[in-house]
Amino acid sequence: MPYRTQIDGELVPLCRGIFEEIYNALAAMTQEEGDVSQAFAFHEEYLKLILNRMALEADVELLYHADLTGAEVQGRRLRAVSVATTAGVLSIQADVFIDATGDANLAALSGCPYHLGRERDSLCQPMTLCFRLGGIDLERAAANTAELQRKYRQFQAQGLIHNPREDVLLFESTLNGVQHFNSTRIVKRNPTDPVDVTQAEIEAREQVFELFHFLKNNIPGYEHCFLLSTASEIGIRESRMIDGQYLLTGEDLKNCTKFPDAVALGNYDIDIHNPEGSGTAHYYFGPGEYYTIPYRALLPRQVENMLVAGRCISVTHEAQASIRIMPVVCCIGQAAGTAAALAVQRQQAECLSVSQVPVAELQRVLRENHAAL
Repeated sequence: MPYRTQIDGELVPLCRGIFEEIYNALAAMTQEEGDVSQAFAFHEEYLKLILNRMALEADVELLYHADLTGAEVQGRRLRAVSVATTAGVLSIQADVFIDATGDANLAALSGCPYHLGRERDSLCQPMTLCFRLGGIDLERAAANTAELQRKYRQFQAQGLIHNPREDVLLFESTLNGVQHFNSTRIVKRNPTDPVDVTQAEIEAREQVFELFHFLKNNIPGYEHCFLLSTASEIGIRESRMIDGQYLLTGEDLKNCTKFPDAVALGNYDIDIHNPEGSGTAHYYFGPGEYYTIPYRALLPRQVENMLVAGRCISVTHEAQASIRIMPVVCCIGQAAGTAAALAVQRQQAECLSVSQVPVAELQRVLRENHAAL
């Protein structure tokens, strides 16, 4: 998703640091493999390998297939987390923890306050199961984009399409003859309720085949298409968000607020998919406009040795609709990781909490590692 802005006639990236390292590594591997690279499209199979390599080169000890099940809190400190694995339940201890679950699972298990979805009714943005079609004549399909959208609305009005989304949202991929569809829509389901999420995936798979057959049977360019893949699990745009030491709001974003404790930047539009049905609302930032994300929004209440990274930081429903994209949350993650490292270094002598990490020192280290602040 877009993360650049025009300043003095120059296209300036707002997300740098580790995100830029990943981006450059993807570009290099794409070139090595003789693949087609695009500005915002990437081959996710390359990304899996790149992220593994980056983590291992940084001496990160990875543990896959371990699901968070519990948190051991003493006073205001998180002592250990328990995870379920095929070998049984394991306990993992640390000086500082980062909740990067997306759903604020660790914060919630640790007793930190949080909120769910939009303020008036706790409804979250819709869940979506993305899918890919192959065998598409991309040139003919592109020539019939307007017809695709017109027919989709016509079929929807006739009750032949049950998906409540207002149009078909699709993206080009890096692969020839393949398109990526971000177009199923499951509304009024709670993404933190496993029963609701299960039902959402069941409903979404029906929508996938409904859209697949609609395109194959009605739109030129798709006559010979086939269902290539569906996501391994349904995508969640919004769920829990912590009540942190600062609540970042939509007004903060629209005012392009520059916080003194800024640790990341963004200017992606406030992109709200209707939690109740059809429609998508947008608020776009103009050239040169961007907002900052304060360090305090990464700090939960109650637990002093935990940071939160990703779309579940302390934000309102409106602000979350902009900060939730991959480039921005990558930068939030770099800020959280850097702050955790500084806290551990200082704890040895002073036993500081993450909220006591000097912001100036945090920002200095982030800049040294090429982050944009």
